[in-house]
Amino acid sequence: KAFPTGFQWATSTESFKVEGAWAADGKGLSIWDKFTHTPGKISEHDTGDVACNSYNKMEDDIAALKKVKVSHYRFSISWPRILPDGTTKYINQAGLNYYKKLLDSLIAANIEPQVTLYHWDLPQALQDVGGWENETIIERFKEYADVLFENLGPKVKLWITFNEPFVITVLGLNDRPDTLPYIVGHNIIKSHAEAWHVYNDKYRASQGGLVSITVNSDWAEPRNPYKQEDYEAARNILNLIFNLLHPLMSSLIQFLLEFLFSRLPEFTPEEIKRINGTYDYFGLNHYCSVLAFPVDFGTTQHFEADRGVVVISDRTWLETGSVWLRMTPFGLRRLLKFIKDEYRNPPIIITENGVSENGPVDLNDVHRKYYYEKYINQVLKAYLLDDVNIIGYTAWSLLDNLEWGVGYTERFGLFYVNRTDPDLPRTPKASVSFYSSIISCNGFPDPASGPQECWNPTPTIADP
Repeated sequence: KAFPTGFQWATSTESFKVEGAWAADGKGLSIWDKFTHTPGKISEHDTGDVACNSYNKMEDDIAALKKVKVSHYRFSISWPRILPDGTTKYINQAGLNYYKKLLDSLIAANIEPQVTLYHWDLPQALQDVGGWENETIIERFKEYADVLFENLGPKVKLWITFNEPFVITVLGLNDRPDTLPYIVGHNIIKSHAEAWHVYNDKYRASQGGLVSITVNSDWAEPRNPYKQEDYEAARNILNLIFNLLHPLMSSLIQFLLEFLFSRLPEFTPEEIKRINGTYDYFGLNHYCSVLAFPVDFGTTQHFEADRGVVVISDRTWLETGSVWLRMTPFGLRRLLKFIKDEYRNPPIIITENGVSENGPVDLNDVHRKYYYEKYINQVLKAYLLDDVNIIGYTAWSLLDNLEWGVGYTERFGLFYVNRTDPDLPRTPKASVSFYSSIISCNGFPDPASGPQECWNPTPTIADP
């Protein structure tokens, strides 16, 4: 069974996690440079100073992408590499040149770029004046987006403004959890809308691209399927994950206004009008599912209390290299159907989906092959059986890279990066040929049809 013709098959990385060259060629300091240089913050004292050295190993990354046979590659731009202090007072031409070269290399390899403007590496200079809490950042982000659209836009057809606003607003903010997530979320949505309008007004006619935002969401099931309150808790999880999108998807933010009015900065009617409809497709990051049940937090005021829900995993779900990630392929189909029904069947690109390992290196990553087979099969069912308008799938990640607070201890890559070798060579895991076979067949061949030329999922594994 196959996906539609022209389906977008991709893999992905993020600038801070792979580029390295943290202070090279005029790049400014990012908040993650500062954070990883703070003792005790990152597992094994890891940093992104060198990371996978993608800044200097572009040819190796392109070769890896060609081996996977993807049609698209999702990567992000480092804001401080382009604008060292976060403003347009000084535009770092060396940074622009790096990304122009990367785009040219991808296009020469017949790989379409999908570019994320912000994947969490904020210029430290902007954080010093309040970061996402300071509403002046809306204008800074708009100016940054304008620079990228003008200089890189002719080579890019797919843009993402923000990766996972929910994570930025909630998981990234531990102080003042009662109000700060809502202030930050408010400013991020307005920043996204301004960037979308810049593209729509100045560049869309000549460049013909699409601009959207990508959200992360688990699927939530009731802990006890016989309890109505657990069903409501599961629905509450999805509502509060997707509530940031409500102003984009609809002119009504009724849920937000009723449930969170006391602490949410209010959108004016003019702001709602400007925000409404500022997406060209639905970007979705998904990894796993959870079980939900209600908890009364009393008078406590913070995001978790607003949600009124606690989530756990089922102990029978397969474990992975990350404590938060259990294999639950069924949830992805249900989530895609939920988005179709809730948001009038928008075109959906899965912008991240993948699984980790930790401990000893084993290039025969059977669990990753299993994960991709089962999850992609659920995506195919959503397309064929539920009529979900799914137009692309992205495997996270191309390379074993720095996974934020856990450093390099958890590895999501299709390619193993040997960190004991100064050259940081990329070695394909078994999942590379498996995923590339799915791509070559544009789905899964029918066993009844006999051997298919596109299906060659068993590689020869080299020693790491």
